Amino acid sequence: MKQTVIGLGLAFSLLTAGYAVAQNQGGTIVRPPMLFHEGFSDGFNEDPVTQKSLETKDLRIATYGPGKDLWSKTWHPKAPMVGSFMWTGACTQVCGMTLAYPDSYMDLRGWSKITWRTAETGLHQLRLLIKTADGKLLISDQYVGSTSDWQVSDLVIGDLRWRELDVKNLNDLNPPGNTQFLPQPDLSRVAEIGFTDLMPGSGHGVQAGSSRVDWIEVYGNKVSKKTADAAAKPANGG
Repeated sequence: MKQTVIGLGLAFSLLTAGYAVAQNQGGTIVRPPMLFHEGFSDGFNEDPVTQKSLETKDLRIATYGPGKDLWSKTWHPKAPMVGSFMWTGACTQVCGMTLAYPDSYMDLRGWSKITWRTAETGLHQLRLLIKTADGKLLISDQYVGSTSDWQVSDLVIGDLRWRELDVKNLNDLNPPGNTQFLPQPDLSRVAEIGFTDLMPGSGHGVQAGSSRVDWIEVYGNKVSKKTADAAAKPANGG
């Protein structure tokens, strides 16, 4: 019995050692730090979204779409949606929102991701928005959908596919009938990151359709715009 136990122990040790080697040969996963956690400012009123709506003071907010001025930061007193959050319900036209650093890009390559606490109702599907250094506004294929309670979820940036939107109206810029996604964009210089559900909100007192964002975390690396833009320029004569 003792020899059997020793034999099993040796086999287990060899198995785990082999697994460790395999993991090491597969390369080291380096997860980027959290760039920011934006929980939006608390309050017991419904207010238009402005720069004062942000807790992170070195971020800048931008809104898009025909309903860009209709975003609201609101308060809900009843469970399960109690609390203060960004809300698309007042956007009777399509609206989107992004966050950005004035002097820095976000490098969202590798194992970058976003984590957010959201709640959607009706057919609303909240998708990620990014604006790249060349000014293109892109929307993700993956989304979070309807739920009866708050949910915390992740989107891994490298897993996402993208389509381009018109900055003014948030229309899909792909030609009619073109269902293809874009080639992988340059994620080393992301100027803005945010969200949209591409649907008008249903307004007050109606549960049929809106999106809520309680907070969002972005994991990546901050890079100087000046340095990154200089490095991206082709060499003279190239």
